[in-house]
Amino acid sequence: MTDTLIEAAADEAVTLTSELIRIDTTNTGDPDTLVGEQAAAEYVAEKLTEVGYEIEYVESGGANRHNVIARLPGADPSRGALLVHGHLDVVPADPAEWSVHPFSGAVQDGYVWGRGAVDMKDMVGMTLALARHYKRNGIVPPRDMIFAFLADEEAGGKYGAQWLVSHRPELFEGATEAISEVGGFSITLKDDVRAYLVETAQRGIRWMKLRVRGTAGHGSMIHHDNAVTKLSEAVAKLGNHRFPLVVSDSVREFLDGVTEITGWDFPDDDLEGSVAKLGNISRMIGATLRDTANPTMLDAGYKSNVIPSVAEASVDCRILPGRVEAFDRELDELLGPDVEREWMELPPVETTFDGPIVDAMTAAVVAEDPGARTLPYMLSAGTDAKSFQRLGIRNFGFAPLQLPADLDFSALFHGVDERVPVDALKFGVRVLDRFFRTA
Repeated sequence: MTDTLIEAAADEAVTLTSELIRIDTTNTGDPDTLVGEQAAAEYVAEKLTEVGYEIEYVESGGANRHNVIARLPGADPSRGALLVHGHLDVVPADPAEWSVHPFSGAVQDGYVWGRGAVDMKDMVGMTLALARHYKRNGIVPPRDMIFAFLADEEAGGKYGAQWLVSHRPELFEGATEAISEVGGFSITLKDDVRAYLVETAQRGIRWMKLRVRGTAGHGSMIHHDNAVTKLSEAVAKLGNHRFPLVVSDSVREFLDGVTEITGWDFPDDDLEGSVAKLGNISRMIGATLRDTANPTMLDAGYKSNVIPSVAEASVDCRILPGRVEAFDRELDELLGPDVEREWMELPPVETTFDGPIVDAMTAAVVAEDPGARTLPYMLSAGTDAKSFQRLGIRNFGFAPLQLPADLDFSALFHGVDERVPVDALKFGVRVLDRFFRTA
């Protein structure tokens, strides 16, 4: 009977994921063009209240920005609670570029298709299905569980995790550990051995604006104080700069684990070259060996024959744990005093790959995939974990998926034709169920 019930929950996770994808929650970061998460939050709230949850439905100050939080009491309330959080917003998608409509939620060819399929309405669907399954069947987990469905992660969490941690921290009272996106997925290594990567660290985010001032004038004149020229030189210098190679503890432990499984070497004198052996995942791992500062947007001028007095550029900076001060010193040397800087920043995250919670993750994965290994890794990007660490919560990425060996999973994040295998979703529900019952 138990197997039948969990398979029903797995089937429901597929349906919930598809239906969530059909709800457009595009987050452009611009209040004038974003859609907002309200419709998806209302959907989640209805699914939870339908089975008996008392929920907190929190509006966080922006139009259509809503969050849903529910708590499931555990057998031992003296233990720290487990926070399971997922975001409801997605990045934009252009239907003209896709082979299916990005908000169709189509279930075809063994996949659920659409924007958010892996980032991260798949995990939301799995979490929601299990939350409903536990409540319907009177299942009591070993400790309290807090389910949080959040707004605005794709723009840093100003109306989601950041806002809730600052204004409603009591909603997460007692939480000591958390799981969320971009971890627990499989990569296939030598002899079809699968390793499941558990995110234990992530680089810090700094979305930075550079501003240079000069002398305005007519475009036909000689100008030695041109803001566009000065900004272009600064942006080129920064964009071409290579920050030093740094091997963090989580990266070293990941590489050592791969060596143990495959016999591959990752020598320090050719680390970036040898990481290429990892195939599709090499882009993500390679990006965690250095800080990066990638210029993404330029803004200057208003007419072709007018030299503007101000020019601006946007730069996406990602900073390794322990590197913030060194990163700032390098920026000072590269850009000098004439380039103004302002930024929104979220810190790096790092924890160790040990303890009962990691043992529970590993046991849950191996029970469903005998012979599998779990390895820690560092995410090159960032998640809402950056906000929740302010509450002293230990954060992991664990949204388990058993993936086809030839699927370029990392390319699906924010990519065209984003999709998640149906079988991987069902696998994830079974693993999460085992984990929730033992963590």
